[in-house]
Amino acid sequence: MASFELGESWPLWPDVFHFTYVENPGAAFSWFSGYGLQLRWLSLIVSVVLMLVACFGSRMVRLDQVGLGFLFAGAFGNGIDRFAAGRVVDFLDFRLINFAVFNLADVFINLGVLCFLVGLFWPEPSQREEAEPGGEETVEPPPSES
Repeated sequence: MASFELGESWPLWPDVFHFTYVENPGAAFSWFSGYGLQLRWLSLIVSVVLMLVACFGSRMVRLDQVGLGFLFAGAFGNGIDRFAAGRVVDFLDFRLINFAVFNLADVFINLGVLCFLVGLFWPEPSQREEAEPGGEETVEPPPSES
């Protein structure tokens, strides 16, 4: 922010990837731009809920833990911007795919969602064994002598 003017762009790889300084007062893709105060508090609430789930929730498999960590990092990072400046600073500009400018917190949120989706469709081996019918070994009681 100190080195760029609003809207200024610095090409790292011309026409592919640039650092571009933009400010987003809304949520993803500037949706809800008129709700900055509500988004500020929503990011705080989401961060607190994610911390509570991590501390007091049921035990999670590793992929869900990683996903929760990414979601927390993204919500908390964007929340810091919202409380400090009332808006989120975006700077990652992939021009090759003509996508909206975004920031690392947005990347973390998407990685967190991806971790949960991967875990949903490809559970860890310990989960698969528990979920398979007949996966448990049963022990027959000894025959009674009568």
